[in-house]
Amino acid sequence: MTLIAVIDHGAGNMVSMEQALRHVGAEPVRIDTGSDLAAFDGVVLPGVGATGAAMRTLTRRGLVESVVSYEGPILGVCVGMQLLFDHSDEDGNPCLGLVAGTVTKLDATPLPHMGWNEVAALGEPLLSGVPAGTTFYFVHSYAVRPTDDAVVTATTACGRDVFASVVRFGRITGVQFHPERSGEDGLIVLGNFVRECSDVRRVA
Repeated sequence: MTLIAVIDHGAGNMVSMEQALRHVGAEPVRIDTGSDLAAFDGVVLPGVGATGAAMRTLTRRGLVESVVSYEGPILGVCVGMQLLFDHSDEDGNPCLGLVAGTVTKLDATPLPHMGWNEVAALGEPLLSGVPAGTTFYFVHSYAVRPTDDAVVTATTACGRDVFASVVRFGRITGVQFHPERSGEDGLIVLGNFVRECSDVRRVA
């Protein structure tokens, strides 16, 4: 069984994420206090709400160092993806700094960007098995702007904006959409992540 730590920062569709991970064969464990995550095969950083509130909760619960020091695969979802970057304009606070770049407001109206939208893959392994033109569920007003475009592995258009909807930087991946709320195609994405975690464990 693939053991996945699901980081609880107070807002993040926790039950839906845990159920989805179980559906694809993982064993999720909710983590809400700072601890050594080395025993886990992967980490999921889910999220709804705002980066500032999430970072304050991560800090208060002693979870920042736990996530930053973890050496295995990490998947950030929605706000969890935004937390992976250096800084967010949403509240002016620093984030985890695992991927170089910032988070800025979408150039689109109306906001939030809410509903189903297409994700155009650029060779992203998490989207393996997902048909071209597939739509996923989004709810957000901000998007990541990586310093290095090479980390962008899928994009999505919204209004005048084309933003990074999937990023990959070494062992770290992030998706702006909610796979746990995107039906069978979302389960494919989570299943691909769980398999990556299992592959890393076997190699180690």
